[in-house]
Amino acid sequence: MSERNVVNLPDALDQVTDHWSPKVLAQVNDQFVKIAKLKGEFVWHKHDDEDELFYIIKGNLLMQYEDKTVVLNEGDMHVVPKGIMHNPVAKEECWIMLVEPVATAHTGDIVTDRTRSLEEQIQA
Repeated sequence: MSERNVVNLPDALDQVTDHWSPKVLAQVNDQFVKIAKLKGEFVWHKHDDEDELFYIIKGNLLMQYEDKTVVLNEGDMHVVPKGIMHNPVAKEECWIMLVEPVATAHTGDIVTDRTRSLEEQIQA
């Protein structure tokens, strides 16, 4: 992050090359602010102790739950409650900002080849 504590989101997103690989932009108290590019289907998972806030910067995202699907469009914000199974799906590339506790594991209660460690998320 710059010395002035200013982050330009489009510039930061230009640096994101891999889908489903969040990058930490900032820390606000015990929360990380992350950005990511999503495309395709992720993985069904849950976070037992942490809520996740999704803000759609560009594109559309389907947040699948076991009993419903929430459609998120550009400019929409949505909170995934802790302990709830969910699966993000982006039919086309979608740019998001996430706000979640620093302890949140990327793929929650499971580990897959898409799971990214915190160290990977902090790397420039």
